[in-house]
Amino acid sequence: MNREETAPAPDAAAENQNQAAAGGRSNVPLAVIGLALGILVSVLDQTVVSIALPNIAGDLGGIDNISWVVTAYVLASTATGTLYGRLSDRFGRRGTFMFAMLVFTVASALCAVADTMGQLILYRTVQGVGAGALFAIPTIALSELVKPESRGRMQGAVGALFAIASLAGPLVGGALTDTAGWRWIFYINLPLGVLSMLLVAFALRLPRATGRPSIDFLGSALLVGAVVALLLTTEWGGRTYDWLSGTILSLAVGTVVLFVLFVFWERRAASPVVPMRLFSNPTVRLILPATAVLGALLYGSIVFLPTYLQSAFDISATVAGLGINPYMLTFVVASFLAGSRVSANGNARPFLIGGPIAIAAGFGLLSLLDADSSYGMVVVALLVMGVGVGFIMQLLVTVAQNAVQPADLAATSAAILSIRGLGMSLGVALFGNLLSRQLAADAQPGREVANAIPDVMVWGIPLALLLLALTVAVPGKTLGSKSAPATGPAAADADVPARS
Repeated sequence: MNREETAPAPDAAAENQNQAAAGGRSNVPLAVIGLALGILVSVLDQTVVSIALPNIAGDLGGIDNISWVVTAYVLASTATGTLYGRLSDRFGRRGTFMFAMLVFTVASALCAVADTMGQLILYRTVQGVGAGALFAIPTIALSELVKPESRGRMQGAVGALFAIASLAGPLVGGALTDTAGWRWIFYINLPLGVLSMLLVAFALRLPRATGRPSIDFLGSALLVGAVVALLLTTEWGGRTYDWLSGTILSLAVGTVVLFVLFVFWERRAASPVVPMRLFSNPTVRLILPATAVLGALLYGSIVFLPTYLQSAFDISATVAGLGINPYMLTFVVASFLAGSRVSANGNARPFLIGGPIAIAAGFGLLSLLDADSSYGMVVVALLVMGVGVGFIMQLLVTVAQNAVQPADLAATSAAILSIRGLGMSLGVALFGNLLSRQLAADAQPGREVANAIPDVMVWGIPLALLLLALTVAVPGKTLGSKSAPATGPAAADADVPARS
């Protein structure tokens, strides 16, 4: 593997595409495709399995543990995301990404041939360990391939891809399950993973950080433990165990203790996995909780909308996946619009404010639905939701990236993406718990479910208003991209030759 070196390059990003083949420079179009495939498969596998769970349980048994097919993946990918940012500082973006993609691809093959539910859950956990890098590292690397003032446009494209993968999950999962069988949900990752590794190996050339930063393994272990304990608390609480049971109370206490120990250690670590100085930055201090709330709102809606459509309109899994396309389409358009406008004028505030307002309105419209609502009413709600989430999803990443020093770019990006994953997991658990309280234990898709899901959606309104309060408080009117200095990796990575 070619070694990536640190070298100054004032501004050759514009020349990179013309010189890619000549001297070991990044071939930006191919590198972008390879990294985008990583984002695609990692996000797709968060939702693609959910709609096939009944078929999986029918083949493998273990219906009482079926939710862990989804939870194990999300737990592992969320818990490892921040660590990968630091690993890529030490070992390079390309090598770390390729290793993670190899783990993800091999685990996908194992998932496809699993014979028992226990095996599938184990392999999904390993798959999630690989997936932890497949969104975090591309988000960092893509920001390093372009100038700071162009990050808004690039992150808008990343946001659109995130939307496509998230919302297409139920559709792809339903189509594959109805035609080829649920195992092809995992087989499809194999050619995509191999193609991604080949493109990144050939096209991506980014310099490593100066020196060889140490890896904060103790801090990473404390963070992973805290995240796992928190997610288990929300996943099991009120479902598998009573909220006041010894198991849940122990997990809750363990979560607090581990987070306190994590903060204590990070303040003293030589190379912390999450530098505590990030929290002295007023922008990052607000963006992190805003990202968690947005993740909860996004997945709190996405995961349950296909079930509502199936219940209210008595349609198949495939058709239900198609039914949420308005959400995806407006998300893509809004994400590109926000990224382009912010890149052009540097003013993020209209989108930071408008996004949460639209999300609140969207949840309000969803809460008005019932078993007798027309699909036209559903479409209006999905369109409004798509605009709101599209405006703000990747803009939060861009605002934070441009608010920190170059040395903190990877740590900031990884922290934001990890906390978004945590928020998504908590959102699913929160909305799922609210839904289970309204339904009988043996409720089947039908009018009862179709009436209960909109009642749960009303709780998205106060969360959206909390998101609005956080984004309104973000200081300044611009991203600062017009005046941001050229940075080492951020400005020059595309132009540093990689030597054999």
